[in-house]
Amino acid sequence: MKLRPTLGHHTTLMESPAALQGAGRRAPAWVAGLLWLAAGLGAGYWVLLAAGRSPFTPPSVAAPSAMEVDSVAVARVLGAVPQTAQSPAAPVITGTQYSLSGVVAANAPDGAALIAVNGQPPRPYRVGALLEGGLVLQSVTRRGARLGASVDGPATIELSLPATPAAPS
Repeated sequence: MKLRPTLGHHTTLMESPAALQGAGRRAPAWVAGLLWLAAGLGAGYWVLLAAGRSPFTPPSVAAPSAMEVDSVAVARVLGAVPQTAQSPAAPVITGTQYSLSGVVAANAPDGAALIAVNGQPPRPYRVGALLEGGLVLQSVTRRGARLGASVDGPATIELSLPATPAAPS
């Protein structure tokens, strides 16, 4: 600061009013310029974003090819009895031995029997099921089972449960 005597008083030397006005106008000009720059960049962003989008088109999905369904396999998985049991008379293999171990739901159309074939462990067979040797389980009674070439044909073999020993008295 420079001191300069004026009319007997000492005062500080100040800058001219024009210099103060120039410095005071720069800050708002910079702020206004930055705001306009931000507005322009924002508008440009949205214009480019809108111009870059195409009309909505759903993604193309390839049409699934026609699937071939094995209805016999599906029926087997769901527990259906194979229809091969009603085919023309299947040849019976001679030398096959059957042994009845038990019956379930005797005299019912959907009964089952435990049958051992050729000394193997007994397996459950439902009425209408094909056994080894080409025979079909035709029906189940209280103490026996009938096997034949088809479900509706004549019975070829009749199996019966072994007699139970009498309980000692």
